Amino acid sequence: MAPQTLLLIGATSDIGRAIALRFAAAGWRLQFAARDLDEAARTADDVAARTGAAATLHRLDILEDDAFPAFLDGLPALPDAAVCVVGLLGDQARGEIDPAHARLVLRSNFEGPALLLGAIATRFSARGTGAIIGVSSVAGERGRGSNYLYGAAKAGFTAFLSGLRNRLAPRGIRVITVKPGFVRTRMTAHLKLPPLLTATPDDVAKAVAAAMAGRRDVVYARPVWRLVMTLVRLLPEPLFKRLKL
Repeated sequence: MAPQTLLLIGATSDIGRAIALRFAAAGWRLQFAARDLDEAARTADDVAARTGAAATLHRLDILEDDAFPAFLDGLPALPDAAVCVVGLLGDQARGEIDPAHARLVLRSNFEGPALLLGAIATRFSARGTGAIIGVSSVAGERGRGSNYLYGAAKAGFTAFLSGLRNRLAPRGIRVITVKPGFVRTRMTAHLKLPPLLTATPDDVAKAVAAAMAGRRDVVYARPVWRLVMTLVRLLPEPLFKRLKL
């Protein structure tokens, strides 16, 4: 079997790097999509040094949706799978008073990724093969006062992936939603996170690889999150409001 190709959207993130290392070690060819090509090149050099696998580099700004067709046309080949790890936590307090910041959070986590994966889905559907993996968040399962802008965007992204999965299932194309929960990355370095519920980037990479090899459509990087979020969803709204999460 010829080596398969993975398009990694958000390759310069901590999670993106971990995914790249895991798939490169398994023999996949890599296509790195990132806004900062210099940083993407450093990531590619690190992956190559560790695994011997080379990656092609492609500039992509997730907010420039009018450039998506040209970006996809410029890839060396249509990939066998696409993983989107783009995300922006943002600042909830700032977003409440600054519409521009709120828009940035919403577009970075939902609009941009959804539009790009939708364009990829159309090409995969025409070919008849492919897999799409979107890294969403448990924050999208119920709105919390402390991060509802980010949570709302991830809720939209999760719903989009669910609908895309339903659309593409008859074509035999998989759409997988990965919900990491808390992850210790540069984006969350300033936060105090509970160890039991906090994954590493490599945990997320393992979850992505396991999902590709398995049959689950929705995967949690830490299995305990499935129970936690089931309980959170079952809480009556009056009680949920009192928790001030």
